[in-house]
Amino acid sequence: MQKTPQKFFLAANSGEGFVSFFAESYIPGEYRAYIIKGGPGTGKSSFMKFMAAKAIDKGYSVILCPCSSDPDSLDGVIIEDTKTVFLDGTAPHVVEPQLPGACENIIDLGRFWDSDKLYKNRREISEAAAVNARLHKTAAAYLSAAGEVMYDNFKISKCFTDRSAVLKYALKICKKYLPKSDKKESHEFVRFIGGVTPKGVITFTGSITDFYKNVIVIEDKFGGVSGEIMKYIRAAAKTGGYDIITVKNHFLPNELIDHILIPELSLAFVRESEFTKFDTNARRIHSRRFTQKHIEKKYRGRMLFNRKIAKQLLLGAAATLKNAKDAHDALEKYYIEAMYFKAISEYAIKTAGKIIG
Repeated sequence: MQKTPQKFFLAANSGEGFVSFFAESYIPGEYRAYIIKGGPGTGKSSFMKFMAAKAIDKGYSVILCPCSSDPDSLDGVIIEDTKTVFLDGTAPHVVEPQLPGACENIIDLGRFWDSDKLYKNRREISEAAAVNARLHKTAAAYLSAAGEVMYDNFKISKCFTDRSAVLKYALKICKKYLPKSDKKESHEFVRFIGGVTPKGVITFTGSITDFYKNVIVIEDKFGGVSGEIMKYIRAAAKTGGYDIITVKNHFLPNELIDHILIPELSLAFVRESEFTKFDTNARRIHSRRFTQKHIEKKYRGRMLFNRKIAKQLLLGAAATLKNAKDAHDALEKYYIEAMYFKAISEYAIKTAGKIIG
């Protein structure tokens, strides 16, 4: 029986705005997806936790996907053995069915609420929702500013990266670790192992070190070296026919890949930075061996200043997200009071029996 499930975020409050990879969490046509609809406090997360517990009891391999705005709550559950996913399909991570019925099915928990009670409290609900939205907007402003200075450091680090040395090394490790697979088609899943949350920056490094036998760590504060290496590894793995999990940087997801995971080989290439530390005795590669020191020296003061500013902005973002969660909790109370949870529990038991067995 699996004791500790892997954890990944499927979305992130990033320096580039809210970024969601819910659609990349499953393969339409191969997986069965259940998209859960309902308001705040209507039991979506509890429903998914129940499904996860039942699957774990069955001995299935389960991945839990916490919510970055509330890491104690779930945004999704992936049951790998049965290729089944449950996803919170409400804003801001709305999931649109690609093969309605044939792949995706809607679970509507709104059928279990008393709309008259909600209507009675509509003004209070509207006010609480507005407060929550304003706080998320403020947090997004902090993160955008942090993203700007982080991107500046990333851009600078690329300037003093010896690309020819990186290419030579990347080709070498791809040849060593990625034998050609017999598979003709490669699938890519996109996730995060870290996120900016009301509790600060959280990373699920154990989802890699506890599940992959061969972990190769690239120590790189800014991502200029590791980002280039990861791009080569990603391309080689896909060309070689391997299914991969691409783990994006949760600050700059459109710019930077932090980790490449290849489950079939139990092989992980990961980046270690000041926000992501791996507790492992794995082989370590220092990015400085690929940098041009005379150019790096010119920018050292600017990059140090950027790091200090980014940390302060991230503290502000986390504190604001905590206030947003408090506002969200206040909003949830109105829905909790209007829900028929006994009926939801009965429905969850029935659904688990049908889907999980």
